[in-house]
Amino acid sequence: MTHIYNTLSPPFHTPILIITQPAWTAQDHETLTQFFFEKFKTPAFCLIDSALAVCYAYGASTATVVDIGYEKCDITAVNDFLINDAGRGIALTGCGGESMTQRLLELLSSKGFTRDMCEQLKRSGICEILPPGTAMPGEAETEEANINPAAAASAGANAVGLKGRGSVGDAAAALRVGANIGEGGDDVQDGEGEDNEGVLDVATIVASGKTSEFLARKEKEKAEKAEKAAAKKAAQEAANAPKQAKLPNSKRMTATFQFTERRPLEEINQNGKRPLQNGNQIREEESKHAKGPEPHTSSQSGAPEPVSTSHTQTDGHQNGEATALIRRDVEVGIERFQAATGGMLDQVADAVHRCIHSVPEVGKRGEFWDNLIIVGNGSRVRGCKEALVAKLNSKYLISPSSATIFTSELPSNFTTPVATGANTPQPQSHLSNSHHGPGVNPLLAAAVTASNPGGLAPPGHHQHLAAQLQMQQYQQQQHQQQHQHSGHGQTPTSIKLVKMPEYFPEWKDAGTEEAAFLGAQVAAKVVFVVDQGLSKGFMSRTEYNDLGPQGIHEFCM
Repeated sequence: MTHIYNTLSPPFHTPILIITQPAWTAQDHETLTQFFFEKFKTPAFCLIDSALAVCYAYGASTATVVDIGYEKCDITAVNDFLINDAGRGIALTGCGGESMTQRLLELLSSKGFTRDMCEQLKRSGICEILPPGTAMPGEAETEEANINPAAAASAGANAVGLKGRGSVGDAAAALRVGANIGEGGDDVQDGEGEDNEGVLDVATIVASGKTSEFLARKEKEKAEKAEKAAAKKAAQEAANAPKQAKLPNSKRMTATFQFTERRPLEEINQNGKRPLQNGNQIREEESKHAKGPEPHTSSQSGAPEPVSTSHTQTDGHQNGEATALIRRDVEVGIERFQAATGGMLDQVADAVHRCIHSVPEVGKRGEFWDNLIIVGNGSRVRGCKEALVAKLNSKYLISPSSATIFTSELPSNFTTPVATGANTPQPQSHLSNSHHGPGVNPLLAAAVTASNPGGLAPPGHHQHLAAQLQMQQYQQQQHQQQHQHSGHGQTPTSIKLVKMPEYFPEWKDAGTEEAAFLGAQVAAKVVFVVDQGLSKGFMSRTEYNDLGPQGIHEFCM
């Protein structure tokens, strides 16, 4: 904290707002409050939950925030800018970016991959998390090969038959020539056209004395046909080459990424990969790297290419030695799609479902499903957000038609049945002069009336009985209203991601994974500038002197 404060070097009278993590305890909040007030003498201090800061950034008062970090994941339900602590998923292990790296290392360690290589593979564009149910490139080809084997066998038999007939035709064609020689030694075309094409009169050819000329012409025709076939094949290969290059990453069996590592310069020179460089050449190489790396060109020998050098290596094994960044291409198979196959998506999806169903307001649970926010640098992996939404849809989504299966057949004047007993049919009273409300038990009213057939009751008895009946009716109506809800809250009928507002254009290129910092800026302006302490959004220096560090719990956001 001291290093960050000294680096920013804010003015003396500058309020401070800290983004807190769900795993931090109340004692941690008190320790931070005491540290900032006593160390930096700040005039005002505020703590804001990271999930609430994300909601400020997205402009959503009610949302479900999924924060996938380095080694953990947090799931929080925010209801009208208030944190719902019940069912909150705090620091779920095995659900962060490090778990993806370890999963790749587990799959690729047998091929010589190190942890650094797996980390760079995860950050590259070829590492992708496919939605559940998507077939791998090799599996898709296998399924196509196994479709309708009887039809494939039939097609193969037909192909063999056609090939056999073709070979017989070729043998017959070898005994024929495609032109007739007419009288006088001139070539004569048959008037029947294609019907007599390829018929050869050997006797006429021999009698004409032009056998050598005829054979030379046939050899020339064969050569021209061979050239045309070669040109056609080359054109087909050239046309198919761009199609292979344009295949999406999810359809390729293998892909290549550039791995960069730092190696001692002497080791590079000893291996013969680059001549020894003096200090001037090293500085020239550094200046070239500062301008930008040159486009990578793979050589035939496959030797790695140094892209920059440095003398500031402080590693114990290479202390004081010149080092260079080596860049080389590494090929990866379908393991690049299996970074989250260790059960990570299932664990996060279960935590989201448990968190939303812990919200006490049943009618608003659908709103939490429709306002899903996924942030955190762990979600930067390509396809992570889409795969998580697809997993939630496959496990918990219910179609709207299934959600109304019990109410779609009811008449329009019927209310939705609830577990209160209010809609249970009751025996009708036979008294024609009964004017009790619909919530009054008619059996009780009939029994009371029957006990006084002649109206011989003490004074005030009827008034007391009417008051009891009215109280019973009021209690039943209140109980029924408490158990009624307008939405189908047990299972979601739709799951949607919240879109970042477009009035923050600088965040489009950087990504919304760190939107909590944007939300903290918005909250700081609202709390410190607009509100100015009217709603107790921050703790002032005077309040700290009166209440101490424990008073921060009354001002936390």
